[in-house]
Amino acid sequence: MEYKDTLLMPKTAFPMRGNLPNREPEMQAKWEELNIYQLVQERTKDRPMFVLHDGPPFANGDLHMGHALNRVLKDMIVRHKSMTGYNAPFVPGWDTHGLPIEQVLSNKGVKRKEMSIVEYRQMCEDYAYTQIDKQRTQSKRLGVRGDWENPYITLKPEFESHQIKVFGKMAEKGYIYKGLKPVYWSPSSESALAEAEIEYQDKRSPSIYVSFPVKDGKGVLDTDVNFLIWTTTPWTIPANLGISVHPDFDYVVVQANDKKFVIAKDLVETVATEIGWESYEIVQEMKGADLDRLVATHPLYERDSLIMNGDHVTADGGTGCVHTAPGHGEDDYYIGQSYGLDVLSPVDGRGVMTEEAPMFEGLFYEDANKAVTEKLTEVGALEHMNFITHSYPHDWRTKKPVMYRATPQWFASIDKFRDELLQAIRDTKFTPAWGETRLYNMVRDRGDWVISRQRAWGVPLPIFYAENGEAIITPETIDHVSNLFREHGSNVWFEREAKDLLPEGFTHPGSPNGEFTKETDIMDVWFDSGSSHQGVLVERDDLQYPADLYLEGSDQYRGWFNSSLTTSVAINGIAPYKGILSHGFTLDGEGRKMSKSLGNTIDPVKVMNQMGADILRLWTSSVDYTADVRVSDSNFKQVSEVYRKIRNTFRFLHGNVADYNPETDRVAYENLSPIDQYMLVRLNEVIQSVRTAYERYEFATVYHEVNNFCTGDLSSFYLDLAKDIVYIEREDDPARRAMQTVMYDTLVTLVQLLAPILPHTTDEMWAHLTYENKKAVSVQLTDMPEAEDFGDAGKALLERFSQLLDVRDDVLKALEEARNAKVIGKSLEAKATIALPEELAPLFKATDLDFAQFFIVSDFELVAWDALDQAYDVAKVQITAAEGEKCARCWSVRQDVGTDAKHPEICGRCAEVVSTLA
Repeated sequence: MEYKDTLLMPKTAFPMRGNLPNREPEMQAKWEELNIYQLVQERTKDRPMFVLHDGPPFANGDLHMGHALNRVLKDMIVRHKSMTGYNAPFVPGWDTHGLPIEQVLSNKGVKRKEMSIVEYRQMCEDYAYTQIDKQRTQSKRLGVRGDWENPYITLKPEFESHQIKVFGKMAEKGYIYKGLKPVYWSPSSESALAEAEIEYQDKRSPSIYVSFPVKDGKGVLDTDVNFLIWTTTPWTIPANLGISVHPDFDYVVVQANDKKFVIAKDLVETVATEIGWESYEIVQEMKGADLDRLVATHPLYERDSLIMNGDHVTADGGTGCVHTAPGHGEDDYYIGQSYGLDVLSPVDGRGVMTEEAPMFEGLFYEDANKAVTEKLTEVGALEHMNFITHSYPHDWRTKKPVMYRATPQWFASIDKFRDELLQAIRDTKFTPAWGETRLYNMVRDRGDWVISRQRAWGVPLPIFYAENGEAIITPETIDHVSNLFREHGSNVWFEREAKDLLPEGFTHPGSPNGEFTKETDIMDVWFDSGSSHQGVLVERDDLQYPADLYLEGSDQYRGWFNSSLTTSVAINGIAPYKGILSHGFTLDGEGRKMSKSLGNTIDPVKVMNQMGADILRLWTSSVDYTADVRVSDSNFKQVSEVYRKIRNTFRFLHGNVADYNPETDRVAYENLSPIDQYMLVRLNEVIQSVRTAYERYEFATVYHEVNNFCTGDLSSFYLDLAKDIVYIEREDDPARRAMQTVMYDTLVTLVQLLAPILPHTTDEMWAHLTYENKKAVSVQLTDMPEAEDFGDAGKALLERFSQLLDVRDDVLKALEEARNAKVIGKSLEAKATIALPEELAPLFKATDLDFAQFFIVSDFELVAWDALDQAYDVAKVQITAAEGEKCARCWSVRQDVGTDAKHPEICGRCAEVVSTLA
C-alpha cells in the first residue's frame, strides 16, 4: 500500500501564482457583465448613506502615481463602507475647463484667434472627452468600483446650470463685486490667477536701493535729504506713487557718500554693510509718524511720491521705507486707497510696459528691469545693485513667473462671511488633525477671491451690462441663464447676442434704448469644481449633501477643499463635507518629487501590467499616506512578497477544507480544542483591530495586522501543527472537523477583511468557496464579519496561550540548535524535555493539550527545574532524538510502529486510520 495515498493532502484549484496582469482584466470584465456596482447599490439601498465625494482630476494626460494613490484610497473606503452597514455610492468626476486644455491645443498648432470662439470651445470639449475616456479606462484597471458610465463632468449642461445658480446666490447676498485691484497676473497665461494657482520657485532678481529726493519736508526734513527704498522689481518703479513708513518705528537721517538718506534706525547697519558705506553719520532722528504726508519726488518723472504711514512695513529687511505702487501690490493697494492715491498699472496683459511708463513703453516687464536700472543710474538715483535668488510666485500651469497687476476683475468677498467659514472648519473632522489648522489659517489670512479669468474655455460669468455700464446680476437673469445652460450648455452664451440671453421682455432703467452687452470673462475653474456640491451632490438622487468625506492630496487645502468650502458656506452656511482626509505626494525612492525631466516617474499602468493592480493597491495600504510617500520598484517587490504570503495562506486554508461542508460539518465552539478556541479568539481580535483601523482610515494597520496574523499566528503556528491532524486523521475525525471549522472561518474572514484592498484576489478566492458563492456571487456582495466577544474566558485563553507560545519559542530555538549540531534532522525526530519555573509549570500539566503536537515533536517530557541546564528566555529545554521507529505515514517517531501486523511500517494511530479506509 502507498501510505501517502491515504493522507488527506490539500486539494484546491486556486492557483499558487497570481498571474494578476492577465487574470485581473478577466475579472473586471466579469464585474462589468454582472454590473457589480449596481448589484452592490441594490443590496445596500435601504442602509444609511455614506458619500465620499470624488474631487475631480483634470481631464488631461495619463494617470500618474498620485492619481493611483488617490483613487485606490477612495475605493478602499467606499468598499469598506458598503461591507459594514452603509449604502456607499461612488460617482467619479472630471474637471474639464481651464488653461491646460487650451495649452494642449495651442501646442498642437490650433490658432484660437483664427476661428470662432464656439468652434474653439468645441475643440476643447472634444479633447476633454478623449482624456476622460483614457483616465476612466486606467481607473477601472486599478479595480476602482464606481458609476463609471454616469460620472459627473464639469462641462455638462446640468453641472454648469448649478454653477450659475451658485454664483447668483452669492451675488444676491452681496458677495460678488467688481473692482480694480492688484491680483496675481500671469503674462504667460494672459489671465488673472487665484492663490490656489500659484506655486513658489526660486528666481534670480536684481536687488536695488533707490533714492527719492524730498520735495516737501513740512519742516521735518530738509530738501537735501532722500528717502532710500529697496526693491527686487525695478520694473515697478515707473508705477511708484508713494513710500510707506511705519508710524511707530524710529527713523534716522544718515549722511554717507555726500548724500543724506532716511532709513529705519534698526536697519542702518544692515544697509550700510549691503551698500558698502565705509563710514556714515546719523544726523537726525524722528518717529515714522512725523514723516506722514511728506512729499518726495519720483526719481524718473516729474511726479510726487507721497510718504504714508502703514502698519504693513516691517524691520525684517530692506530700509524701512517701502516703495509703494498701488497697481502692483496688495498692501500697496490698500494703503494707497486709504491715502486717496490712483491705481497705476503701466503693464498690459502680455506683460509689456504701456505708454503710462514713459521711456519703457513696449518692453517686456522683465526686460524693463535692466532699462529702469540704467536710467536710475543715469539720473544718480541708483545707490546700489546686486542680484539675489529668492522664492517667487509662479503660474502653476506654465511654470513662469507671475506679477501683481491691477486690472478690473470680478471678486468673491471673503471678508463678508469669513467668520462663518472659520466656524464651518471647526465643525469639520480632519484626518490628519493638522489639516484643520492648515485650512483654518489659509481662510483666516486669505484675501478676496478673484473669480474672473480672461480665457475662452470655461463657464462664462453670467453678467450683463446696461447702456450706462451698470452690471446686471438679478435672480431673474440668473434663473434664465441657468435654464438656458441646462438646455443648451454654456456655449449658448457665445452663440447668442446679449438681448437673446435675457428673459423675454427684460427692461432696465440703465438701458433706455433696450441695448445690453454681456461679460466676456469666464469663471475661475476652482469655481467650477468648487460648485460640485450643488452640481453633483444636490443634482443626483443617488448622493446627498453635505458629503461625509472629501479625500484629496494635501495641495487641495488651498484648492478644492477651499473653493468648495467658500461656495457652500456662502450659499448655505455649512461646509459641503463632514470630514476631510488628505494624503501626501508621491516621491521617488530618494525622496525627490517625480518629474518627467528627471526621469524618475513610475507609471502606475506599467506597474499593473507587470505586477498587477492588487500589488499597487496592497502597496497603497502599506504606506503612511498622510505624509509624502516614496515609491520605488523595490517597494513593490517587498509588497509582492507579502502578497505571495497572503495568497499562499488563502491557498493552504482552502486546500485543507476541500472536503468540509460548513452546513453539516461545523463544530461548535464549546467542542473545539483549546488551540482551536484560541485561534478563533485571535481571529476575532484581528477582526476587531482591522475594522477599527478601516473606520479610522488607518490602512497600514490593516496591512500589518493581516500580514502578521498570516505569517505568525497561522503559518508559523496553527497551520504548521494542524498538518498532523488534517493530513493524518480520517476525514470525519472530530479533531479534524474542528480544525477545518477554524480554517474555513479564518479563510472566509480574511477574504472579507481584505476585499477592500485586494478586490481581484479576494473575488477570485470567493469563486472557489462553493458554499459562500451560492449565497453571494461576489465577496463584494457580503458584509464583513462582526467581532465576537468571548468575555473573560477569551481573555484567559489569550493569556494562557501567550505564555505557552513563549515556551514554544524557546523550544523552537533549541530545535534549531539541535539541527545545526546534527542531533536531529526534522523536528519530528526529536524529543523535547522542558523544565519550567514554578509559576509556569501548571500550564504543562493540563490534559487538554497534546504538547508533542503543540511543539511538532514526537515526544515530550516535563521535568523539574533543576533537572536541566540549558536555559532560554522562559524555560530550560533539552532536545534529544526520540526513541522508536519513524512511521512511514505520519513521519513521527513512535514506539508502537509495527504493532499492527497488517501495517508493520506505520504507528498504531495511523494503522487505526488506514484500517477504516479498507
